[in-house]
Amino acid sequence: MEPVTLTTDRLVLRPLGPQDTDAVHAAAQDPDIRRWTTIPSPYLPEHARSFTEQVAPDGWADASMYTFGVFLPDGTLTGMLGLTMRSLGTAEIGFWTAKEHRGHGYTTEAALSATRWAFTHLAVDRVEWRAEVGNQASLAVARHAGFTLEGTLRSALNNKGVRRDCWVGSLLPSDLGLPSAAPYLPPPARHTP
Repeated sequence: MEPVTLTTDRLVLRPLGPQDTDAVHAAAQDPDIRRWTTIPSPYLPEHARSFTEQVAPDGWADASMYTFGVFLPDGTLTGMLGLTMRSLGTAEIGFWTAKEHRGHGYTTEAALSATRWAFTHLAVDRVEWRAEVGNQASLAVARHAGFTLEGTLRSALNNKGVRRDCWVGSLLPSDLGLPSAAPYLPPPARHTP
């Protein structure tokens, strides 16, 4: 798929390129990003270069992962957001926010823009969010974006060689007032005898 750029009232979500390597490397030095994400630690310049020049573009090329840099209109990197295709009609969202840009709602705004795009352009009917249990900042973004928290998956994440429990949630097209690409049949209401 050809990469796309999305805009919101305050942000530009665009594919990454070599010009973004230094900004990605600088932001990823934050201990919280390294703690809660699966990026390498320490995060070296070659990791950022590989990500911006190979990993992110390759995901667009083979339609497996749609990675957006989240920027202010002046070009300042505020964070990263990716939609990884997990199964037919299901994508998993992942994101991080640069330390100096937390608390402004940028990641929530970016998540809503990207999921709306996935629902309307990729035939995605479910976007899953997962975060290690304890990652309160990620949980806050998911809740503000309207994700329904579905529970805890035991030993479902491997972060730097350690199995960890994670929260899981979902956002459906109907949560944003959009139609689904495929019909959705929720289970019937339970009747107690």
